[in-house]
Amino acid sequence: MDFPANGVDLFAGVLNQVTNMPRTTDPELREFIRRLPKTETHLHIEGGLPLNLLREVRPDEPEPESWAHDFKYRDFAHFEQQLLTWGFAFYTSPEQYYRSARQQFEQHLALGVRYVECSFASGVSEFGGINAKEIFQAIKEAAPAGLEVRVFMGIHHSGCGEKMRHVIEDSLTWDGFAGVDLHGPEDLPIEPWTAEIWAAARAVGKYTKAHAGEFLGADFVRRILEETGAQRIQHGIRSVEDPALVRLLAISGITLDVCPISNAKLVPGVTLENHPIRELVDAGVKVTVNTDDPISFGNNLIDDYEALFHARGFTRAELKQLARNGLEVALVDESTRASWLAELDAISV
Repeated sequence: MDFPANGVDLFAGVLNQVTNMPRTTDPELREFIRRLPKTETHLHIEGGLPLNLLREVRPDEPEPESWAHDFKYRDFAHFEQQLLTWGFAFYTSPEQYYRSARQQFEQHLALGVRYVECSFASGVSEFGGINAKEIFQAIKEAAPAGLEVRVFMGIHHSGCGEKMRHVIEDSLTWDGFAGVDLHGPEDLPIEPWTAEIWAAARAVGKYTKAHAGEFLGADFVRRILEETGAQRIQHGIRSVEDPALVRLLAISGITLDVCPISNAKLVPGVTLENHPIRELVDAGVKVTVNTDDPISFGNNLIDDYEALFHARGFTRAELKQLARNGLEVALVDESTRASWLAELDAISV
């Protein structure tokens, strides 16, 4: 499948776009964060939809209220309905996925990101009728030189019915397909197919992730780990409620792909100032820093790092370690990883 090249320089002044977070008075801090070779390992491609592209299909779309730094969603349904409205309006073909992914990836390069793990929602194929393999191929082809991209399929808790089962099973044979990620409302049942598909994915060398511990507590994180064998947890912040689970995560090295600004705007009771990432890191849990759904939260990756510096007292050395965590878990060959780590080590704090 061929897609048009993006010949427009969309990213002049990129450090100040797609964000409404409070600005530091120290631009040198943001430049320090930008220079860190970073990863983005928790990105929903539909949730990264650039506003300028959304406005092509919804010309009167205002800047989202959710971009305000003190915004809080009423609940997950409030967030999900907004995102679904935007996503189904724009993502109507593989070509639209290519255009959106290309712009998102170019922005990542401008922010100093070397590696991206993104997922596309199986529901767009299930309910929107777009061929899932063509979505995957479009996203892969959108990756620019200089950025390693791994593409996952995000499958909702009831997303492997009669219509989608063969699609999901076939995805495990796609060349270059990274793996599967369980997402959506955590309070829906975990159906028996989940463990089967997750085990089948690992059996053929694919990687498995799952969303847990964002809205439901530590017991749900433990259950996800035990039932699916997920190799990495998306969010996982409520693991902090169970010291035994925290010790397990620390000892096993299971990484949490955490999204601070997303959590602060979406999870009841969580703010940037009390975000559990500080307690998790201090307990030895490996975490990475990510954005989740920038169209919904008005953030870019530098904003999330900066928020940890100001709101949770992370030092520059600790921000550097968070970047290292992402490089260490990236699904790349060891020579590539070593090159990135050497670049990181050369940056003084």
